[in-house]
Amino acid sequence: MSIHRLICKAIGTDLDCELLVVMPVYNEADNIRAVLETWSTALSAHTERFAFVLVNDGSTDNTQSILEECEGKAPTRFVILSKPNSGHGNTCRVGYDVACTSSCDWVFQIDSDGQCDPQYFAAFWQARENADCIFGFRQSRDDGRARAITSQICRWGSSLLCGADLRDPNVPYRLIRRRVLANALHYIYPGFNIHNVALTFVLKKTPSIRWAYIPIHFRDRQGGRNSINLL
Repeated sequence: MSIHRLICKAIGTDLDCELLVVMPVYNEADNIRAVLETWSTALSAHTERFAFVLVNDGSTDNTQSILEECEGKAPTRFVILSKPNSGHGNTCRVGYDVACTSSCDWVFQIDSDGQCDPQYFAAFWQARENADCIFGFRQSRDDGRARAITSQICRWGSSLLCGADLRDPNVPYRLIRRRVLANALHYIYPGFNIHNVALTFVLKKTPSIRWAYIPIHFRDRQGGRNSINLL
C-alpha cells in the first residue's frame, strides 16, 4: 500500500459518523468559512452524526489557515488533509478514499465554492431510503453558458461510452452509500483525472445499484474565481 493510502486509512478509521461530506478545496479563502457554516447548519437539521473531510489541493492563499481555524473550533466535525496540487478529480479521490476507510453509512460530495445550495439536501436525505446513489442534475445554473455547454459535451460523450444516459456525470452534488462507493472505486485508477465522471460511469454500469435523481439549481460562485481550464 502506498504512503498516500496509508495516510488516508489512518485518518479514515478514526471517523465514526453516519454521513461524511467530501469537499475538495482550492484557493477558497473568500468562500470556505461561510460555506462550512451554512452546510453545517443545514446538515444538523437531519443528523448530528456528520463530519467534513476537507482536502486542501495545494491552495496558495490563506485557505489552509482558515481550515485549521475551523478544525480547532470543532475537531470532531472537520478533518483536514493537505496535499500538493493535483486537480479537482484527484482531490475528490483522496476524499473518497478517506471516507471509504471509515464506518460511515453515506458519503456526500459537494464543492467548496458555494455553488451547491443546501436547500436541496432534505430531498437527497429522504431519497436514501430507497436508493444507493442520489445524484443532483443541474436543470438550471448561473455559472455561465460555457460551463453549461461543457457539461453537455461531457454528458453526451460519457453516455455514448456507457450505453446509458448519465444525465449530469460530473455534478458535484451526490450522495452515495459507502459500501457501493468503495466497490466502485476498485475499478478506477486512482490517478485518473476526471474522477467524478469515471465514478458515475462505473456506478451506472453496476446493474444492482438503485438510483434517484434530484433536480437542482446550480448557483454562481459565491466568491473567488474558478481555477479549472475548460479547454
